[in-house]
Amino acid sequence: MAKKKTAPLDAADRNAMPDSEFAFPRLRKEPLSDAKHVRNALARFDQVRDASDDERDEAFRRIQRAARKFGVDVSEKSWRELGKPTKSMKSSSKPRDPGGSRSERSKAELYAEARDRGVEGRSTMTKAELIRALEKR
Repeated sequence: MAKKKTAPLDAADRNAMPDSEFAFPRLRKEPLSDAKHVRNALARFDQVRDASDDERDEAFRRIQRAARKFGVDVSEKSWRELGKPTKSMKSSSKPRDPGGSRSERSKAELYAEARDRGVEGRSTMTKAELIRALEKR
């Protein structure tokens, strides 16, 4: 079986993909061709317009299957949890120390710091990748 390329998809590549390789096949949105695109589909899930809740349920199942295939960790059990504060963030009455151990912080907190610091490619990064990128700055 040939390895799938991880380079950005150009228009010809996207057009050649079957509908079944998209999280939202009817809309041909969020390709799931490799780990990077799976992480991107999770990060941009709420930006997809004109999709019903049933389509979102199916899209999330497709993303979960692709995540298992490409070794991407998905902690959310439903698409409704995407982008929501984690339980640890909700239970804290005061904000965490931004200088605290990054490994103890949530991915959402790391993403916010990466956004504030202008880290390129942050929307497709895993928690570990965010930590490494922030340590370089």
